[in-house]
Amino acid sequence: MRWYADRPVLLAYAAFVLVGVNAGVSGVLLVAQISDYGVDRATIGLTFVTGSAGFVLGGASCGSLISRYGTRIALFVGATGYLLSALYAATHPPLVAYIVLQAATGYATGLLESALNAYLAALSGATTLLNRLHAFFGVGALLGPVLAAWIVGFAPWPVVWLVLAVASAPLVAGFLVVYPRRAADPMAAEPAASGTASGGLLAATVRQPVVLLGAALLAVYVGLELSMGNWAFSYLVEARGQSELLAGYSVSGYWLGLTLGRFLISPVAGRVGATTAGLMFTCLAGVTAAATLTWLLPGAAAASAGLVLLGFFLGPVFPTAMAVVPRLVTARLVPTAIGVMNAGSVIGDAALPWLAGAIGQSAGVWTLLPFTVTLALLQLAVWWPIAGRVRAPQPATVQPG
Repeated sequence: MRWYADRPVLLAYAAFVLVGVNAGVSGVLLVAQISDYGVDRATIGLTFVTGSAGFVLGGASCGSLISRYGTRIALFVGATGYLLSALYAATHPPLVAYIVLQAATGYATGLLESALNAYLAALSGATTLLNRLHAFFGVGALLGPVLAAWIVGFAPWPVVWLVLAVASAPLVAGFLVVYPRRAADPMAAEPAASGTASGGLLAATVRQPVVLLGAALLAVYVGLELSMGNWAFSYLVEARGQSELLAGYSVSGYWLGLTLGRFLISPVAGRVGATTAGLMFTCLAGVTAAATLTWLLPGAAAASAGLVLLGFFLGPVFPTAMAVVPRLVTARLVPTAIGVMNAGSVIGDAALPWLAGAIGQSAGVWTLLPFTVTLALLQLAVWWPIAGRVRAPQPATVQPG
């Protein structure tokens, strides 16, 4: 069946567009919120702390919810939580309430992301499906800043949250209608075993060394992705002498390359018969080569092209890591393992871009590329033992159509 005729898959892609838009609007909203609430960057930045904490909790609880109630209810809880938190944000709550509210928003998005990754990872052609899923996140992230900037041009910033709430409402109903009930959900535990199946899932999962390695891989990946995404503009302007306009286009090219890599690389790998492990090694080697060439080759054009190429090879790493989870742990642990790995990525999100900025502040922004090359090599080192644990390597198959 073609993916666009498979209703659960299609709804998953729509949900990831919304999650991407949610991520993309934050930068635009921060500027308006700082002015509106009359606070500094450090204070409004607390929303990142509470949002990240909620995201970790959402990922960690995903496996237990699916085991006890099924994927359908887990997704319904995530979508409903997002809808309610977005509606409250649209009322222009007091600053303290808004900061705390981000924990609920983070929990909802963490639960949605983990549950949808787990559902697609269990399907045939999971590598391609998951790459496409995360590509749609990229589509949303590209649309988010444009949407938010347009809305705040004529309306107060809470209207953006109202639009997101309205957009999420069809997902709440869609998950209930489209996804299978618990009795038909292979990831849900048998009723007689549900009490024991959910209680020890998280403990059993974090005792798996390969899951912790996967979480470390995604932490490094997200740290690399966001370090480059956050600091590349400064690097291009200050270290490469690009104009601000060209630097802005180059950073957009980086994010576009990341999205295109997720759409294109996995289908090509499937058609040439590459294994999923081989696909990952190719992407990680491509990231390392692109970062090294961008660092060493002189000139503004080389830096811009290198950024696009870096994003292109970087894009498939996260979804492909999710795709191999069913071959690393037992079926009962897959949703929890994906949730733990998803939660682990938040560590990289919080720590590594900060570290890149701190090093750049003390030693110069030119350090961004050596820092990126170091992270690229670290990705390869962490993936190596994971690849050795992938059971029965299979081609990176592509869904028909």
